[in-house]
Amino acid sequence: VLGLEGSANKLGVGIVNEKGEILANVRHTYITPPGQGFLPRDTAHHHQEHIHSLIQKALDDASLKPKDIDAIAYTKGPGMGAPLRSVSVVARTLSQLWKCPIIPVNHCIAHIEMGRVITGAKDPVVLYVSGGNTQVIAYSLQKYRIFGETIDIAVGNCLDRFARVINLSNDPSPGYNIEQLAKKGEKFIELPYVVKGMDVSFSGILSHIETCANTLLASGECTQADLCFSLQETLFAMLVETTERAMAHCGAKEVLIVGGVGCNVKLQEMMAVMVSERGGKLFATDERYCIDNGCMIAWAGLEMHRSAGHSDGAPLSDCTTTQRFRTDEVPVTWRSD
Repeated sequence: VLGLEGSANKLGVGIVNEKGEILANVRHTYITPPGQGFLPRDTAHHHQEHIHSLIQKALDDASLKPKDIDAIAYTKGPGMGAPLRSVSVVARTLSQLWKCPIIPVNHCIAHIEMGRVITGAKDPVVLYVSGGNTQVIAYSLQKYRIFGETIDIAVGNCLDRFARVINLSNDPSPGYNIEQLAKKGEKFIELPYVVKGMDVSFSGILSHIETCANTLLASGECTQADLCFSLQETLFAMLVETTERAMAHCGAKEVLIVGGVGCNVKLQEMMAVMVSERGGKLFATDERYCIDNGCMIAWAGLEMHRSAGHSDGAPLSDCTTTQRFRTDEVPVTWRSD
């Protein structure tokens, strides 16, 4: 199965086989200048420019021809409208040219299933953290149930926007550069800590640190590294707290971290302490599979393709895109536990 991912600024093409073996995993990132985010139109143009060469590279890496592809999976949503549409047009075109089934995939589900197959986690509580999503999830009765989530912006969006405030580079990503700078931080600056039951809120923390950052830096009260350190500690502590509550509710012994923020080593370390204290085990992956990629779409598409109701793929009329597509809307027909 060939998978196409383009819901945000990462364009990914991956190929997997039915054993879960990764035959190709190529990616190209749209990087903007420091202090700037990425706009949907510009991101879509980036995807249109690079997708053909990435597909060819993936086929070359896997030593395959178009006739060897059994199905094409693509990201239906959630994500940014223009980039999603750009990739879906290519998926529909290839499906007709290559005469193979097409499978629309939920981006969030793909992260979870990729994490499970890579790490071997069986039935974990999932912390899904990225630039567009923040959710605490557990599986029950053929659905991934959302136990808690952000009520405003995603944790990755909070980190990215703070990186703009202090003018950090977007290469390779603002979150990664915050993580590296935070390692030099020595002073903890108290920030708002907002957990509401099982849900979290990051917009107030961002507003607070945006307002006070320049004053604190100008006065010499702290450094950029101190602010990065303090922001990470606060945000990640909130995520650990809500994840622990979900573990207790489900009686779970496994936690799986997925999504782009999931490759942050500090988050993994903080989560590992909590999980070990509960006698459990933490599962996480590195940037190859945490960050948006085509393989996760291919694998989720393969799971759907060989499960009941998806053997022939989806009709083209259903192969649309949507910016809002919740994790708990998808019937998980490939799991029976």
